[in-house]
Amino acid sequence: MAAESSQMFPLLAILALGILADPCEGQELRCQCIQTYSDFISPEFIKHVQLIPEGAHCGRKEIIVTLEDGKLICLDPEAEWVMIIIKKIINSAPN
Repeated sequence: MAAESSQMFPLLAILALGILADPCEGQELRCQCIQTYSDFISPEFIKHVQLIPEGAHCGRKEIIVTLEDGKLICLDPEAEWVMIIIKKIINSAPN
């Protein structure tokens, strides 16, 4: 039994170091949206909007909405109705 516990310690230490050494702390280092949706969605069905600017993780800006039913949808940031909603969100944000 002592031999098993001495073999288990290095495994646990490596596992603990791997968890603590995670440089991205749960952030994805790639684009979140595989495809985007451009058809109009009424704002009354949108519960939450997440704006992700382009950066090292992804070369394009992404807009992910959570609908009232919990479904996540990636919106086309170039769709006219999406741009209007984003402008309203940005303009209504406290400075």
